[in-house]
Amino acid sequence: MSADKPFTKENLDNCLKELAKEFRKKNGNKVPAEIILIGGASILINYGFREMTYDMDAIIKSSSAMKDAINTVGDRLGLPLGWLNTDFVNTDSYTPRLTGYSKYYKTFSNILQVRTVSSEYLVAMKLMAGRQYKNDLSDIVGVLIEQEERGDALTLDRIKKAVVDLYDYYDKIPENSRIFIESIYEKEDLRAFYKQCRELEEENKDILLGFPNDYPGMLNGNNLADILKAARAKKQKKEKSGQPQSRTAIPFTQLL
Repeated sequence: MSADKPFTKENLDNCLKELAKEFRKKNGNKVPAEIILIGGASILINYGFREMTYDMDAIIKSSSAMKDAINTVGDRLGLPLGWLNTDFVNTDSYTPRLTGYSKYYKTFSNILQVRTVSSEYLVAMKLMAGRQYKNDLSDIVGVLIEQEERGDALTLDRIKKAVVDLYDYYDKIPENSRIFIESIYEKEDLRAFYKQCRELEEENKDILLGFPNDYPGMLNGNNLADILKAARAKKQKKEKSGQPQSRTAIPFTQLL
């Protein structure tokens, strides 16, 4: 598996199996380990609408031998650096309560238990993140679609309760996320809305590509929405006027 090859539902289990074997070799078979997969990996395991992810965000409960096992397996399989990482615990979406709302997935080599987050708790996490340039918004819509198809539709009340369970109160999630989730229940065609969300995320990703290099230190969670809004308006204005488009030609002062 090359460094630029994504994880899919098919190869994800193989990576976890190799990790469990390597961890057992380094740590012995007496002390088990637990990994809670969140984000894209949880989507791959529990749902069918997402085809891939490029890393595995996780909460890891293990001895220090796990870090060595992760690096060894990564080198052996040609996985990208940080292919299994705990960076998530430093984000606003993290809460230690996730452990209690995770669910069992599989045990590998009788030593590594893997759990995931799904349903309304996965939606709650995505709402807390609310990134307009990742897969957060489309993932939320995808989860709602598949839950409804399974006969276990997520009501707004269930999602609000999950937010409270994880983060104490509903207003803790960003205002844009609250507006987004509440507007979903007014949509007649969620599949069409899912496609719109994916297109918007890809557009936003393109807009932000290289932005930190052009304007170092300017981009942060507080001004991201304003930057994206201003950049899209600038792009639409150029399209109407027939001017050539250039990402680097957008002055930061005009974006704000």
